[in-house]
Amino acid sequence: MKHTTFARLGLLGAAAGASCLLAVGSADAHGGFHVFGVPDANPRLGVESNVLTPSAHELPAAWGSLALTNPDSANGVTHYGYNTSNGGPLTQAANEANKTEPDKNVYLVLGGKHYLYQGHEGGPRGYVTRVNLDETDPAKRVTLISDKDANGNAFPTIDGITWDPFTHQLLLTAESKAPTGGVFAVTLDGNGDPVDGKAKRLDALGSGGFEGVQNDKDGNVWLVEDIGGSGVSGGKVPNSFVYRFVPTNKADLTAGGALQALQIKRADGTPVTASQVQANPSDSFITDLHTYGTSFATTWVTVHTGAGAYDATASAKAAGATPLKRPENGVFRPGTDFKEFYFTETGDTSLSSTLPGRFGGVFKLTQSSPSASSGRISIAAVGDPAHTGFDNIAFAAQDKVLVVEDAGDGLHTQRNALDSGYVFDIGEDEHAGHDSERDDSAPEAVRWLAEGRDASATFDAAGGPSYNDGDNEITGIHVSDGDPTVAGILGAKVPDVHASAWRTFWTQQHGDNVTWEVTWSR
Repeated sequence: MKHTTFARLGLLGAAAGASCLLAVGSADAHGGFHVFGVPDANPRLGVESNVLTPSAHELPAAWGSLALTNPDSANGVTHYGYNTSNGGPLTQAANEANKTEPDKNVYLVLGGKHYLYQGHEGGPRGYVTRVNLDETDPAKRVTLISDKDANGNAFPTIDGITWDPFTHQLLLTAESKAPTGGVFAVTLDGNGDPVDGKAKRLDALGSGGFEGVQNDKDGNVWLVEDIGGSGVSGGKVPNSFVYRFVPTNKADLTAGGALQALQIKRADGTPVTASQVQANPSDSFITDLHTYGTSFATTWVTVHTGAGAYDATASAKAAGATPLKRPENGVFRPGTDFKEFYFTETGDTSLSSTLPGRFGGVFKLTQSSPSASSGRISIAAVGDPAHTGFDNIAFAAQDKVLVVEDAGDGLHTQRNALDSGYVFDIGEDEHAGHDSERDDSAPEAVRWLAEGRDASATFDAAGGPSYNDGDNEITGIHVSDGDPTVAGILGAKVPDVHASAWRTFWTQQHGDNVTWEVTWSR
């Protein structure tokens, strides 16, 4: 490890990357959260260091080569970021180990200890790890929480994760089409240890390509699905849904309930359905939905009731729900009593796409309560060629939302730019105009992070084994005070990232698979 700009720790072999000049926009938060924009994304050229706004500093919380304190050696679950079942070296070899890609993060304070939990979305099997943030000995820092289901078998690789205080479970999402994808639960005790270490599939929530997962104060579970649509002339068709599961018993998600999917209505009040936009992916409604300053009525349609297994995606289409272009993750805006839900839409991740909505954006769903049957949707930030592939999302203050990119190697090449993390000030979005897709009133994307590319990711991108990804990706952006009670559900409290109780994390996925903790100075 070696020090790099802004007193950060760089990865082994990392070279100095983009310059760290102060320029190109700033974001001044209500509540004192202020960043100067990093001028440019890192180019896709060799090894590059991460570049952060001067008010942000990062230190590694965990990295891929950290050995687990309690490995499942028989199945290769031996390290934080590697599955070694194929017998290869950890990295930079033709037969290197499978990189397991630790993904979203959940920070919890349990039993007086400060823990960070994450699922792993790559490799031959899914598993869940816990980083003990209080442990200074790397050999004792990362623990395996679960890599087996209720029957002792491997469960799918995991993308999303959240903490459900009503059930005292980690809720995990597998981003795969039915019947593989779905939601799993791992129960923790009061000390943050697994009760039995088994991930139980929650059939009542359906099977689909879920990624985002989030609770509200009423005990509902919100799911954001990411399944890419079919390729057509000019891009891809919308094919993924936003869901809300209303449990029969919020303390027992196996008891059944109702899965609902979001339906958006046209200006004339008629619903926008999958059959319509998939038959006509150039539908003017898609353009209107991605136009800043517009809004549309929404309602929740019932997809399924009961406790048995089913295909959530097919059921949402049959129920007349409205698909979008790869929505990924969502979170409630703090200070709104769970009345505003923000979620990202990745888009087509290609500059060659010509279809409306191709660059995605950040959407706001407003309701009178989290359990309301209807509401309104509008776009809070519109993607463009330089700001697209939006994935993870978190609030750093009531009006400041952090959004990170997962643009992919293809788009990195097209624009010669690696991924970035942005801050959007959405405090004034209700006053936006109605004139264009990039209205002057639209919130500015202020870059707080220009992600680099470590040596391991550079090796993979240049022709490493096909089972490992290439360029680094930003994922797992997470801001929390670790409160495991209902009062600590994300969105219940307004964050103060300058206070010691509030902590910020993100994962530099692929390559060396480093999870960073970010601290913010004023």
